[in-house]
Order: sequence, then structure tokens, then C-alpha cells
Amino acid sequence: MSVPETGLKVLVAGGGWAGCAAAVELVRQGAQVTLVESARSLGGRARGVEVRGRMLDNGQHILLGAYGETLRLLRSVGVDPEAAMLRLPVQMRYPVGGTGMDFAAPRLPAPLHLLAALLRAKGLARADKMALARFTTAARWMGWQLYTDCPVAELLERFDQTERLTRLLWRPLCIAALNTPPERASSQVFLAVLRDSLGARRRAASDMLLPKLAMGALFPEAAAAFLGRKGAAVHTGVKLAGMAPTSDGRWTAELTGESPADPVYDAVVLATPPWQTAALLAPHAATQELSAQLDGFGYEPIATCYLQYAPGTRLDLPFYALEDAPAAGRWGQFVFDRGQLDATQDGLLAVVVSAALDAAALPQEALAAAIAGQLAHDFRNETLAKPDWTQVITEKRATFSCTPGLARPDNGTPLPGVFLAGDYTASDYPATLETAVRSGVGAATAIRAYGTLPREKRSLSHTDGARESDSVR
Repeated sequence: MSVPETGLKVLVAGGGWAGCAAAVELVRQGAQVTLVESARSLGGRARGVEVRGRMLDNGQHILLGAYGETLRLLRSVGVDPEAAMLRLPVQMRYPVGGTGMDFAAPRLPAPLHLLAALLRAKGLARADKMALARFTTAARWMGWQLYTDCPVAELLERFDQTERLTRLLWRPLCIAALNTPPERASSQVFLAVLRDSLGARRRAASDMLLPKLAMGALFPEAAAAFLGRKGAAVHTGVKLAGMAPTSDGRWTAELTGESPADPVYDAVVLATPPWQTAALLAPHAATQELSAQLDGFGYEPIATCYLQYAPGTRLDLPFYALEDAPAAGRWGQFVFDRGQLDATQDGLLAVVVSAALDAAALPQEALAAAIAGQLAHDFRNETLAKPDWTQVITEKRATFSCTPGLARPDNGTPLPGVFLAGDYTASDYPATLETAVRSGVGAATAIRAYGTLPREKRSLSHTDGARESDSVR
């Protein structure tokens, strides 16, 4: 069934994954959309960076098969997820011969795939396997919910998880998913991630998806092309500096750069980072409390170290987990063989350091040298200690700190016609691409409800759309 046109003229400020998702959904429901992005390219915190004449992602990403909204949006703009990403069964595999483990699920129906992986896992003692089975069984019985949130470290201790299992599985999973150390990461959010991966009823939902395309090409660029075909306007190098209500219940946008000719809109989606959104909301009396809430968020960095080796340099698998030990100069947590994902990146390895506050404080050369040494040691290959060149890319505010009980705002705001989109908005997920996409879809859904009201009633309905948007989560 086709969606009726809203007839609304909507400004989407911010061209990250949330803003692009909002713009695509708004166009699909018949709105007149203008998307503005202050940077010269779309993608936000999942974008490309030019390094030595080539485009590299500002961070390596893994998506899950459970990311239903992301996969749907990719298809809607003409991207085939199966061709654009390498699909692997859920796994946590360390370099052979080290002190790690080898846990990889076969392609069996859920939950048999995890049972088989547990029985065949190498590097785990019987006590470790029993602890893992005990934890997942208890979590299922609880419905993956807690009455009172607590740090992940406390949850693991409560369920008697072994030191080895915590070090090799739970800690790296927590840091990779929430980008927050277990000592201060939300157990409730962590359980939600486990629910849709290890606890999924469909095996495919637990699959790991590694992008073969650059992150910009994977969705934002395809979204921009889709928007262009549908008559929407996309402007890069244009920033929303402020907004003011008009006498007839619309919004005038103050845009810097090569801005659109008509700056008046029926609705506005703020798909900007929380600190920028807070600044845009601060001048309005009705949203000062919301602005203060957003200003109170803490942030976690992510560092990605690229190491270029001679052509033909390959790992046996597309990616491995690494044992990190910052006190011993071991910073890498996962390494990806980019050549197995993109033939043009032959010999390029990408090492990810999440929750990278201490790593980000090091000089880039020192961090890269330490990571190269870590790779040489773990893979027993001294040539990995001497890459041809390295590049460290650090996103200092990659995600918000996903702490217990953190209050996150809904899509709606106290300002009629103004809605939020971003991976920081209310969700049971952490700051992931799926959260960003869901929030964009939620904002579009809220605007559709807002647009069905008579103009004179819209000023009284700013919370209705936020409630409707919850249905997409």
C-alpha cells in the first residue's frame, strides 16, 4: 500500500547515517526534502578520509544480520547487502598458536549453531564453556532484561563468569559493541546486543557483515543519488547555524554556505551530533532542559590504525580478535584484512582500538609501531613489524559513553515540528549504525503523524509524533 504524501517541506540538518535515513524515508512518504551537511561529504562519523591518494574509512565497522532497518534502507536506495558486504557466521577467533580461543558458529539453525560452536571451541576449558552456557541460559530466562541496570563487569561477576571467558569473549564484545569499558558500560544495553546476536531465533540475525565498499558508498552516497532521483535537494558544505519560528507555525533556517533559496520549512530534523544539537536548541526556552541533557553526554574515542604491507600480504581469515593489554603496549583489539574485502586494498590491514582514551593520547607513530609489533608477535611473522606505511585515524567523539541508566531523548522535542535523529536517541541499542538508521526512520514516522494534523493544532502535538516513532524500535 502506498504511503500518502504529507505535502510537508522538511529540512534535514546533518548528512550522517541518521540524517540520510530520515531524508530517504521522508521522500518515500511524499515530503519535499532538503538535506544539508556541513562537511564536504556525507557519512558523518562513518565517512571516508583521503590518505596517500586513496579513500579509507575513518573507522572499520562490523554490522549484524539483525540490523533489519539498515538492510532495508540499503535495499531501498539500490544497494544489495549481500553483494556489498561479506557475511560470516558469528565468531571470535584469535591468531592460531597464541593464548586466545577459536569460537566460530557453523551454518546451522539457531540455537544449534551456538551449541555446536561451544562444543567445538578451542582454547576454552570446561569451566569456561559451562560459564558461557550458564550465562546465556539465565539471560534467556530473564528475557534479556534487568530490573536495575548495572555495569557489565558487575553483571559478569554476578553470573560467575570465568576470568578467561571474560577476557577473551565478554570484554572484547562489550568494548566492540558499546565502545565503553565493562567497568562502566550498561548491562541492559549489552544484553540487548546479545539478545539480537547470540540469542537470536534466526541464525542469520547473528551473522557478522563486513562492508566491502567504503562506508560512504555503502549508504550515504547511494542515499544522495536516490534523493536526487526523487527530486530532493542535497547540499554539502552547508551548516544549520540557527532556526526561528514563523508566525504561521513553520521554521526559518539560518544556513551558512551555498544555502537553498527558500529557508522556510514545515518541519526540521536535527540529525547533527548531540553537542551541535544542544547548541541549536539552547536559544529556545522550551528546549533548554533538553539542550542541557545533550550537553551532559560523555564520549568515547575509537582509533583505527591502517598498516600497508607488500602486495600479497594476507591473513588466513578476513578478521581476527586480538588480546589487548594496554599496560604491556598491546592496543589492538581486532584486525581486518582489507584485501579480502576490497581487491584494491591488497596488503592493507586495519586494526581497531575501541574505548581508545589512553591509546588516543599516544603519538600516532608510537601507537602504530606498538600495533605493528603486536601483529608480528601474535601472527609469528616478523615482516608485520615493518609496514611500508601507517596511518592512525582517531574519531575523538566516536560514540557516547553507554553507561548504566543513561537517559536518552526521544525523536520528538518540545518545539512543534522539530525532531531529533541520531544514534544517541532513545533505543535499547548502543551507538551503532542500526541505531542511527532507526532514529532517522523514527523521525520520519513522527513527521508523518505531525503532518496529518491541521496547522493550527500542530503547536499542541509535538509529543505525539515521538510516541508513534517508538513503534519502529
